[in-house]
Amino acid sequence: MTLQSRIRDVENQLEQACLRSGRLREDVQIIAVTKYVSVGTAEAVVQEGVTHIGENRWPNAKAKWDALKGQATFHYIGSLQTNKVKDVIGKFDYIHSLDRLSLAEAIHNRAQVLDIKVPCFLQVNVSGEQSKHGLAPEEVAPFLVELLRYDRIRPIGLMTMAPYESEPEETRPIFRALRQLRDELNQLSILNEPLMELSMGMSNDFEVAVEEGATRVRLGTVLVGKEEMEEG
Repeated sequence: MTLQSRIRDVENQLEQACLRSGRLREDVQIIAVTKYVSVGTAEAVVQEGVTHIGENRWPNAKAKWDALKGQATFHYIGSLQTNKVKDVIGKFDYIHSLDRLSLAEAIHNRAQVLDIKVPCFLQVNVSGEQSKHGLAPEEVAPFLVELLRYDRIRPIGLMTMAPYESEPEETRPIFRALRQLRDELNQLSILNEPLMELSMGMSNDFEVAVEEGATRVRLGTVLVGKEEMEEG
């Protein structure tokens, strides 16, 4: 399949999922996950109008960022080590993986140096899998209280990764639980502004995620394909 046909198919699936759930298509943002494709493919994706790019390692992302800065919005979607914050903050527009106070402090300090505010998603391990990063659902409210100390961080929503299931419908409880958690947190009014965003859904399960309220879907293979890439 060509890139254009994959984008067309994804758009059709998104529109149908929005229709089924009574949502507007413009309320869902596609993030093209380009970690397994070349700079040229990432550039082609942006030229096709998909201008939000997701990467999970700075060494692999650097060439794409250099090629596309000013043309694309960059999302850091992987686990972020505190010693890599200096490379990422100021280049990536959104962080999707804030899950501990040591990372919050590092992001805050770097943002202070750059005189910026950093929009962040809190990563939540809804499924409880030991292999996944993220806060346990019951840890999120206390974590938000602690985040009030870091005025360079702007919490905008929650992120989760569902287990890979051969039947995507089986991921629905995970996505529903994240939406319900966000709504419960907003009722607590911990922050000055409500958490509006839900970053959830990937190539295998994004339609279910959209039906459950996803505002950002992170799409790799289904959208951009996969190429053999050397580790940076």
